[in-house]
Amino acid sequence: MKIVICDDNIQDLTKLDHLITKYKTLYPNLELEVEKFSDAGKLTRRIKEHNLADIYILDMILQASTGIEIGRQIRILGSENVIIYISSFDDYAMDAYGVHAARYLLKPVSEEKFFEAMDYAISHSKVKTDALYLVKTEDGLIPVPYSDIEYIENSARRLAVCLRNGKRIKSVFIRKSFDEEIQEIAARSDFLQVHKSFLINLNYVKKLTQNNILMESGKMISVSKTRAADVKKTYLLYVSDHYR
Repeated sequence: MKIVICDDNIQDLTKLDHLITKYKTLYPNLELEVEKFSDAGKLTRRIKEHNLADIYILDMILQASTGIEIGRQIRILGSENVIIYISSFDDYAMDAYGVHAARYLLKPVSEEKFFEAMDYAISHSKVKTDALYLVKTEDGLIPVPYSDIEYIENSARRLAVCLRNGKRIKSVFIRKSFDEEIQEIAARSDFLQVHKSFLINLNYVKKLTQNNILMESGKMISVSKTRAADVKKTYLLYVSDHYR
């Protein structure tokens, strides 16, 4: 997986590079190739040559261009590339939304927020990674990328892993409780348990009401009364964190 960093402030560029180096130590099996640019013009020429990376970490204000201009060039050539913006100001957050940026981080960038942004970027990149959920089926273990899961349903002690393409993967009978079975995936920031029998991917929520959640697939999922307040709070925080 190729990552490009562009910042004309050498000190900030070095800090971002160090953060990525530290992030890589957490995932030793993840192959990350990092390329650094302090010259926005050089990066622009590279993009025009259709030499694209998987993830872009761009400073918003550059001498020869702006991060938004570079983002628009990337979007013209490819829609799957993940863009993360870094800025000293929050004035450009709405502009970042216009090029479908994954995150908008303010300087000085904290390690926690940067690592969360990287987790999101990698899970949404089309490059295959080790971020897989293993479903135990009658045909054996089936690996499913976290980013492909829309929601997981527990029915009669069997999991139905429902994917964004409409496919449903049925598990074998589970001996543990549903909470125990989904413990690892539920710990991810983009997943939320909204009912004793449902875990959803927040990226595929189309609409949230007081008692239900409408998913992108059209599936209407009930929200437990005991969880309703926390579900609303968590979802709103999740959405707002994208452009904080």
